[in-house]
Amino acid sequence: MQNKPCVAVGISGGIDSAMTAYLLKESGFRVIGITMQTWDKNKAMEKVIKSGCFGPAQEESIQSAARLCQKMGIEHYVIPLQEEFQQKVINYFCQTYLRGKTPNPCLVCNAYIKFALLPEKAHSLGLEFDYFATGHYAKVDYNEELQRYQIKKAKDTNKDQSYFLAFLTQEQLARTLFPLGNYTKPEIKKMAADIGFGELVSRQESQDFLQSSDLAVLFKAEDFQEGEIVDLSGKVIGTHKGIINYTIGQRRNLGVKGFHEPRFVLEIDAEKNRIVIGTKEYLFKNRCLATNMNWVSISAPAKQFRAKAKIRFLHTPADCIVNPINDSEIEVLFTEPQLSITPGQGLVLYTDDLLLGGGFIALSNDKNAEHNV
Repeated sequence: MQNKPCVAVGISGGIDSAMTAYLLKESGFRVIGITMQTWDKNKAMEKVIKSGCFGPAQEESIQSAARLCQKMGIEHYVIPLQEEFQQKVINYFCQTYLRGKTPNPCLVCNAYIKFALLPEKAHSLGLEFDYFATGHYAKVDYNEELQRYQIKKAKDTNKDQSYFLAFLTQEQLARTLFPLGNYTKPEIKKMAADIGFGELVSRQESQDFLQSSDLAVLFKAEDFQEGEIVDLSGKVIGTHKGIINYTIGQRRNLGVKGFHEPRFVLEIDAEKNRIVIGTKEYLFKNRCLATNMNWVSISAPAKQFRAKAKIRFLHTPADCIVNPINDSEIEVLFTEPQLSITPGQGLVLYTDDLLLGGGFIALSNDKNAEHNV
């Protein structure tokens, strides 16, 4: 029994990770459950405000994970990662907002915590396993010709989560399993109900990063500096309450009135501590740069190529031309202008169902709608 390959499954307490453990156990693996503990009890946050992965309700998720593992007859371990999560994810989250950009903490968490420090720390605590698995809806294959692991979209295109895996390394992919990639969400729900885990089917899933709707719980009081709200000509038309409260494309809670057409956040100027607003037409851009590129399924390209790009998770991949600047920077030219290309968000490239790589949006502009502020 002990000679079977062992898989450590990241158990969150929800249906997807539970069914991941079940499928791997049924296929002959020896399975253990590991749950990362990231919430710092010394932080002040109301309990429970909304579904999210970071907040005081994490304790309930850990207890749920333990019960699920007990029900499946597998060992369960809690891996403390509060300090590492603060350094790698929370600090990144806050610093990105303070630079006038909009972060995506899931991309960073997966690359540096969930698929890196979580299994590494589990090993350091004496746990022995051959593979690590999660409940992500995605696929990983090995291309013999390229001698490279590749990430592909899941069978369920409506649930596909490959976008969040764009910063994984070859070393991480070599030891990672995604059993749910070949299933649809309805199939997983039916499976859970059929094997006696019906309570998971209706359970609310975590959709957000923070369990609070108020970002202020992560920032210092001095991070909320008031500043000017200006229009495209530079005219001051209002006062904002701190740039961390705004993101590109935002319409609500701008604190400005008297316009015939809705106004949106077009630009966040951290250096001058001001917000630029205007009408929706100026949110459409046909070009952006991406930095910190991680080429997952292919080597860093040297020549121009065509692909489809997602500029945020819920964005429909758009046709584009990719111009490599160097191994870690690209220029992306979209066939059609895209709405609210947001600096700080992840840009992920695909051809068909193959994830090529991902980076962070650095800036965007549309040569047909340039403005100087």
